[in-house]
Amino acid sequence: MERSIRQYETDRMEAARTAARLILASGTTTPRVGGVGECTIHIFDDPCDIEDICQQMEAMADIKKSWAFFTRDAAMLRDADVLMITTSLRCLSDPADINCNLCGKLVCEYLKEEEKLDKNDPEVAFTGPLCTFRATNIAFALDGMVNQARTLGIDYGTYWSAGVAAMRMGILPRETGFALGMGLSVTEKSPFRDIPKNYAEINQRSMNDRMINRLWPQFRSIYS
Repeated sequence: MERSIRQYETDRMEAARTAARLILASGTTTPRVGGVGECTIHIFDDPCDIEDICQQMEAMADIKKSWAFFTRDAAMLRDADVLMITTSLRCLSDPADINCNLCGKLVCEYLKEEEKLDKNDPEVAFTGPLCTFRATNIAFALDGMVNQARTLGIDYGTYWSAGVAAMRMGILPRETGFALGMGLSVTEKSPFRDIPKNYAEINQRSMNDRMINRLWPQFRSIYS
């Protein structure tokens, strides 16, 4: 690869990493109801870390039929330059104590007494019940992140599958009750849009493997 192209790839990745930190700042400072710290945003810009999360998503896709789309999400996130995970820390163990009834309970004390779902059950995504008032605050953070991504001209996609996979891997804060993933890309074509349903089987990586990596050794042998 010529030097100028290599430099472009380096600068492109640096742009994605810089954008991720600006997006983190926007998501953190977005006004939320209650005004207390309850959302954290984590950046994964190492391809190996992103691959680990994608493999966890694929493993979870086999657990439940309704999670089959996790493989498609994983294929898209493999093309992301950066993966960000936004968490809600208080929705699981610290209800808002305003008796809003959003969760269906008359008062918050009833939610505190409610038995939690088994966190060791592989078919459970989030070990609720959760404080709905607290959990919805993650939407404000995500709105700030999306707004910043649009302002910067960064392609993005949001995935709850990535959030639950990261939670299951134990790489998020211990008190996390709910999490969402956001992939970022600085490329000519967004890897998160115009995606076929069977993208897990038919994507750029699989096509390169089938059409180039397999055929090239034979082509080289024939014409050598």
